[in-house]
Amino acid sequence: MSSRPDTARRTSLPPLDPGRFAPSADRPVRAKARPLARQADIQPHHHAWAQLVFSLEGTLRVSTLRPDGSGTSYLVPPAQAVWIPPGRTHSVTAVERVELRTVYLAAPQATQLPDWPEGRVMAVSPLLRELVQALALLSEQATLSAEALAREQALALLVRDELLRARPVPLGLALPGERRLRRLCEQMLAQPGRHADLEGWAAEVAASPRTLARLFREHLGTTFGQWRQQLLLAQALTLAARGRPVHLIATELGYRSPSAFGAMVKRTVGVSPGQFLASA
Repeated sequence: MSSRPDTARRTSLPPLDPGRFAPSADRPVRAKARPLARQADIQPHHHAWAQLVFSLEGTLRVSTLRPDGSGTSYLVPPAQAVWIPPGRTHSVTAVERVELRTVYLAAPQATQLPDWPEGRVMAVSPLLRELVQALALLSEQATLSAEALAREQALALLVRDELLRARPVPLGLALPGERRLRRLCEQMLAQPGRHADLEGWAAEVAASPRTLARLFREHLGTTFGQWRQQLLLAQALTLAARGRPVHLIATELGYRSPSAFGAMVKRTVGVSPGQFLASA
């Protein structure tokens, strides 16, 4: 299945006053709200505290980067969040218009949670969603009364408890540091259904299919087909979050029938498409 390149204009944005929302000893968990237009990018940055990022509506792409240029990209619908460990460089892209919500946790608070050094995707419970909403309203204020501070601290305790209980979601696409393969992976992320095979993509990045297959093995430890399957699963969740039924999702992802798409989902994650997409 092919499609035209996405011509939406990208907008690069700096982080929104990160120091203003920085967690501290007396306010160790802070939250903020930020709307993002479609195709808006928050530039790569890092900070000393841990971060949880998700959207109330719209799909996000969150990328974490290592010093060598490799990293992981997460394509997440509103029902899921990405955990980013302290010090990890990261960027955020709005695949469509989103209502961004971010939680910052000071290092002492983050270390009370399990060790997630590489980041992870987790489900956002209805309670966690509402807790972050309430916390963001308080975090907007530079100073709080004693009563408001006590409320913020109580909300912070509940947020941490919900993070401990959050169900992990096995999604995340490794991104290579190697220039040619990175270009290919970025193009596939932008247009997952553009080509179904490596030959189609090879023509666009000026490399042979054999070379690209070798680069997938050497730099990502996987095959093109396995990497693409993970991308299609993430895209399927995004489409499900927009209300698409299974048969239309299968068509948009280039499958000839819903049963072929269902077989891929069952083989990859071990559950039916209905069970898998219900998480979105």
